[in-house]
Amino acid sequence: MKKLYLAVMLFVTVLVFGQINYSVTPNPFAETNQITLTIPGDQIDESAWGVVNNAVYIWSWSLDTNFANSQDCPTNGSWNDSNDANRLTYNAAADTYSLTFTPTVFYNRTGIGRFGFLLKDKSGSHQTSDTFINVGILSLNLTNPLPGSLTTIASGNSVAITATTNVNTTFQLKANGTVVNSTSVPSTTYSYNYTVTADASMELIATDASSNSKNATFILQVPRNVVSEAIPGWIKQGINYNPTDNTKVGLALYAPFKNFVHVIGSFNNWAVDDAYLMKRDTTNPDLYWIELSGLTPSQLYTFQYRTNDLKKVADPFSPQILSSYDDPQISAVTYPNLPAFPAGQGFEVSMFKTGQTPYNWQVTNFQRPAKENLVVYELLLRDFTQEKNWQSLINKISYLKNLNINAIELLPVMEFEGNLSWGYNTSFHYALDKAYGTPEKFKEFIDLCHQNGIAVILDIAFNHATGRSPLVRLWNVDPDGDGYGDVAANNPYFNQVPKHSYNVFNDFNHTSTATKYYVERTLQQWLSEYHVDGFRWDLTKGFTQSCTENDEACTNAYQQDRVDIMKYYADRQWAADPNSYMIFEHLGTDLEEQQWANYRIAEGKGVMLWNKQTDPYNQNTMGYKENSNYDRMNHTLHGFTNMSAVGYGESHDEERLMFKNLSYGALNGTYDVKNLNTALDRMKTFGATFFTIPGPKMIWQFGELGYDFSINRCSDGSINSGCRTDEKPVAFSLGYDTNTNRKALYDTWAQIINIRNAYPVFKSKTYSVESNNLTNDPDGLITRIYVYDSSITTGVKNVVVLANYDTSAKAVVPYFPYTGQWQNLMDNTVSTIASTTAPITLQPGEFRIFGNYSGSLSTVDANADHKLSLQIADNPVKNGIAKLIYHKVKNGEIVIYDMSGKKIDSFKLNKENGTYELNAGYPKGTYLVHLNSENGTAIQKMMIK
Repeated sequence: MKKLYLAVMLFVTVLVFGQINYSVTPNPFAETNQITLTIPGDQIDESAWGVVNNAVYIWSWSLDTNFANSQDCPTNGSWNDSNDANRLTYNAAADTYSLTFTPTVFYNRTGIGRFGFLLKDKSGSHQTSDTFINVGILSLNLTNPLPGSLTTIASGNSVAITATTNVNTTFQLKANGTVVNSTSVPSTTYSYNYTVTADASMELIATDASSNSKNATFILQVPRNVVSEAIPGWIKQGINYNPTDNTKVGLALYAPFKNFVHVIGSFNNWAVDDAYLMKRDTTNPDLYWIELSGLTPSQLYTFQYRTNDLKKVADPFSPQILSSYDDPQISAVTYPNLPAFPAGQGFEVSMFKTGQTPYNWQVTNFQRPAKENLVVYELLLRDFTQEKNWQSLINKISYLKNLNINAIELLPVMEFEGNLSWGYNTSFHYALDKAYGTPEKFKEFIDLCHQNGIAVILDIAFNHATGRSPLVRLWNVDPDGDGYGDVAANNPYFNQVPKHSYNVFNDFNHTSTATKYYVERTLQQWLSEYHVDGFRWDLTKGFTQSCTENDEACTNAYQQDRVDIMKYYADRQWAADPNSYMIFEHLGTDLEEQQWANYRIAEGKGVMLWNKQTDPYNQNTMGYKENSNYDRMNHTLHGFTNMSAVGYGESHDEERLMFKNLSYGALNGTYDVKNLNTALDRMKTFGATFFTIPGPKMIWQFGELGYDFSINRCSDGSINSGCRTDEKPVAFSLGYDTNTNRKALYDTWAQIINIRNAYPVFKSKTYSVESNNLTNDPDGLITRIYVYDSSITTGVKNVVVLANYDTSAKAVVPYFPYTGQWQNLMDNTVSTIASTTAPITLQPGEFRIFGNYSGSLSTVDANADHKLSLQIADNPVKNGIAKLIYHKVKNGEIVIYDMSGKKIDSFKLNKENGTYELNAGYPKGTYLVHLNSENGTAIQKMMIK
C-alpha cells in the first residue's frame, strides 16, 4: 500500500474510504496509448470532503513490470497541496470525474507494468484507498515463483518455473543476464526446472508475434553458513572506528529473524560477496558483526546492509546518511562537497571515514544555566533565516544574545524526510540532517552558543519513526516492492497497532529492549558528539503501551507504565550526562507530571514539563476577560516541588499571539487592539507578566518582534490548517528587526529579561500570580505578581508587578507588602509609597515592575528593612494551610475579610517576626488579610483554590 502521511508532528485526521469503482478506455492498453480514466461521481462525497467547485485530485504512482520500483507521478505536488495538473475534470451531465493521459508521459518513465492511484482533496484531509490498474496488451502471469519473489533453495536443487500468457508467445529465461532456457514454438504456457548453483537474479521474457514483450523477475538464493564468533569489545551496534588502527572499521547490526546479512558498499562495488558476510555474536545471536580492514584513512566509504530477505538499509546508528531523495536539493553553499549518492542503491546509505580530525572545541567546561533560570528561545532554522543553514544562524548569534535569552531549543535536526520540514518526521534519530549544513558547522554553532552563555537544547521525537527508517524497513510488509510498508508482526521496535491516540507514522514500542537501547544510544550520541545540553522530548503521551489509537481518554489519563518508562529514560540520559536538561511535552495530568518533576530532585535533577498558557495569555493580550486566568504559571499549582514548569505563551504548535491580537482584538472607543502599534504595546505587557514569574520560560521565534503571520499561513498567503507546517516568511527579510515599533518590543523584552537575570529575587520559589480574578476586579483585566525572598538582606527582595490588560484606564490597588520607597525597575524612578493600597492608575495595556528601593534612602526610609511587612507564601493557598510570613510586628493582629468587607476571622500574634500557619478552611475565593500593628498596617490578598 502506498503510505501517505503529513511530514510533520501534527494530529490530523485523514478520512480513508474503500476501493472505488472506475473504468479505463481503451482497455487493455499499452503504456504508450492515450487512455481515459473515469470515476463515477457517487464514489466521492463532495459535501463530506468540503470540496468546492468539484476540486478533486488524483495522487498516483507507477510500478515496473514486476509491480515493483514504485515512483510517484511527477505532477502530484505535495500531499497537503496537490498540483492543479492532477485535478480531475468534472462532467456535470454524467456526474463523472475523468483524466486523460498517456502513461509514459504522465509518469515520465517506460517499462510500466502497473499504476496505482487514489483520489483526494487538495489539502489531503480526505482520500480514497489505493486502486491499481495493470498496463499492457500482452499479459504474462508468472505462477511459480511469484513475480518479485525471493526463493531460498540449497545449491544443486531445482525449482519449477511456470507461467502463462493470454496469447501465444515464445519464452526466454535468464539467470544473472545469461539465457539459460528458451522456447521456439509459441505457446500460452511455460514450464522449466532450473537447477540452482548460486544466487541468481532470474528474468522470464514472453514475446508475441507482434514483438510485444512482457517480463517478470524473481530471485533465487542459496542459504549461507554464518560463522558464530564473539563480537570484539570495541564494536557495538553501528559504525565503530578501531581505537588503535585507522585502517579498520567494525560494523554491527541487530537483526533478529534474519538468517544472514551481507555488507555491500563502495569497498566491494556494491556486490553480494560472501567475503563480506557478517558473523553472529556468540552471546547474542541476533547481533551480526564484521570487521573491515585494509581501509584508506581519510577516504570516504559508503555502504548498506543486505539481509537474506533482500532488505537493503543504511545503519540505524549512522551519524549521517546520504539520500537519493533529499540530497539533490541541498545547495553547495549549505553543504560544501556533499558526497554523491551511489547510483542504483535506492534508499539511504551510510558513510564512514577513518582518520578524521576531531572538532576543536573552544568551550569544554560550559556552565549550564540553572534549570529554574532558563529563558528558552524555541527556533526552527528553516524559517529563522532566509539561507536556512547553520552559518546563517551563527551570523545571528548577537541578535539572540542581546535579547538576553540563555538557551536555544531547536526543532528536530535529526535526519528527517525532505528538506523543508518541522523535523518531526524523523527517519534516523542518530543522524544529523544535512539540510542545514555540515556536522562541523553545527558544532561551531553550539560552541559559539556556549561561548556566549547560551545552552543548546534539541527537540527529539522518540514517539515514532517514518517509513524510511531502517528499523521499520528491516521488518515491514511491502507487497508492491517499493521499500515502504506497514510494520510487520515480528518488528522488534514498533507496534503494529498504535498504543495511544496521537499516533503518526510508526509507533515505537517503548517496552522493547531494542527500542530502549536505540533511544539510549541516540541520547549518548548527541550529548557526547555534539555537546548539546539536553532534550525536549516530543509527545511523551505516546510512550504508554496501555491504550489504543482510538481511546483518547486512556491516553490522556495517568498511565503507570508511561511513568516508569520515562523515569527509565531519565535515568539513562542522566547517566550519560548528569546535568543535562530533560523537558517533556506531556500536557497531561498533574498527578502524572508530578512523578517526573519531583523525580530525583534531592540529587538536583527532576524533569521539566511544558506548561502551556497560550489561551489565557492571548485572552489578555486581545483584551477579553473570559478564560483569561494564567495563575497556573505558578509551579506549586501543579504540585511540583521545584520550579519545573516551563511556562510559555507561544510555541511552534500554537497560533501566534499577535495574529490573534490583530484578527480578533477588542475595541473600546478609539482604543483598538487590532491596531498594530497598540497590539505591539500590549505584547510588551505580556513580557512583563511572563518573564517576571520565577521559573523556566520559553518563547517562540520572532515573538519578540510581534510576528503576526498565522501558523496556518500557506505559501500563497492564504490561511488553511493544511498549511500548518509550510514555510513562513522570515522576519529579518521583512525588516521586522529594523522597524521602530517592533524593535521597541524586542528591546522591552530584552530589558525585562535582563532585570530577571540581574536580581536574585527572581530565583525565589516564593511568589504568587494573580491574573484577572473576576471577584476582585469585576471591571477589568488586572494582573498582580508578587515575588519575594526574605533571605535577601541587601538589595531588591520584593518585586510587585502590576498590569492592566483592559481596554480602558484602571485604578489598580497594588497591595505593596510594605510602605516606603519603591523603584520602577524599567526606568529606575523612585516613588514613596505611603499606603500599600493607594491605587495606581494604569492606562490600557500598561504595566509596572516595582522593586523595593535598594539605593540611597531618605532619612525616613533609612530603616525600611525594619518596617512592618506581610507576605503569603504559596498563594493561591492549597491544602487549606496558608503560611503568613511577617516582620517587625508590635502587638500584631491578623484580621481576615472577604471581598464584600465582611470580617471572617481574626487572631493575635505573639512574636515580632515569624511564620503563622493559618488553617484557611474558608470557601474558595479571594480574601483580604490585614496585619494590624502599633507600627502600621499591611494588607495582602489571599486566594483559596
